[in-house]
Amino acid sequence: MTNDVIDQATDKVRKLRRSRDDRMVAGVCGGVAELLGVDAALLRILLVAATLFGFGTGALLYLAGWVLVPEKD
Repeated sequence: MTNDVIDQATDKVRKLRRSRDDRMVAGVCGGVAELLGVDAALLRILLVAATLFGFGTGALLYLAGWVLVPEKD
C-alpha cells in the first residue's frame, strides 16, 4: 500500500532537466521551458534582457543552471 502511494507521487513530480532537443548552448532554457510549459524563445529573450539590464545576472544564472542542472536522460 505504501509503495503504491510513493510510486503515484513520484510519477506526478516534474523534474528540471536540461533539454537535449531544444538547445542553443547547454539546453538550460529549453529544459526550463519544458518544465513551465512555455516557449523557449521567450525565456531566451528574458535571459538576454536580464543579462543586459541586470549587469550580467542572467548570464550568471545560466552558468549556474549549466553546472547544477543535470541533462535529460
